[in-house]
Amino acid sequence: MWINHLDFLAGDPSVLVSFNAVNSGVGGGLSGLIVQSTTTGEEAAGGGNKVVQKALVVPPGFLVDSVRVCYEYEVNDLQAPSFISQVRLAQVQDPPATALVLLDDGTDLVDSGPVCVDSAGPFSGPIDPSAGALLLSLRLNFGDTSDVIVVRGVALNLVAAPGSPGQRLDELEEVVGAHSHEYLTGKGKGHNKVGAQTSGPFIP
Repeated sequence: MWINHLDFLAGDPSVLVSFNAVNSGVGGGLSGLIVQSTTTGEEAAGGGNKVVQKALVVPPGFLVDSVRVCYEYEVNDLQAPSFISQVRLAQVQDPPATALVLLDDGTDLVDSGPVCVDSAGPFSGPIDPSAGALLLSLRLNFGDTSDVIVVRGVALNLVAAPGSPGQRLDELEEVVGAHSHEYLTGKGKGHNKVGAQTSGPFIP
């Protein structure tokens, strides 16, 4: 499920986000979330890490299995490039004083792109969004303040929740897809009286 990647918010004043469909810096003007930084590295001015973050809306009956990030970079020094250094999902707890990290993929996405990459899965299986608000963060590492990171798209890889209509439909499709029955060929006389098995139904 593709989410609105244009409404990520900067997690620190040193991180700058903007949108320019005419000239995004890379990719011939294809629109995207443009991310830049006034300082290098991945440490934010006030401590912690440089991130862009947003809350997620997940349709009922589905769990989050991983995150897909599509991006492109414009860097000035290939020896010290700017890149996305972490994809993280955290869930706000009750009471809402803390957020528990449930997915934390620290793989450095150094391919300059354009490319789409799937994150690793959650620590303990697919995440139930009904248990608390989900926060998606992309941590950033800047090699140069003139570098540009353009987020082209972000998606959630979803699976049907246990007992949901989606899961029941998947189970029904599996049962129907395996259905067949035996019949006799011809009129059932002489050499035509041969048993045969039908193939399963065609499910497009």
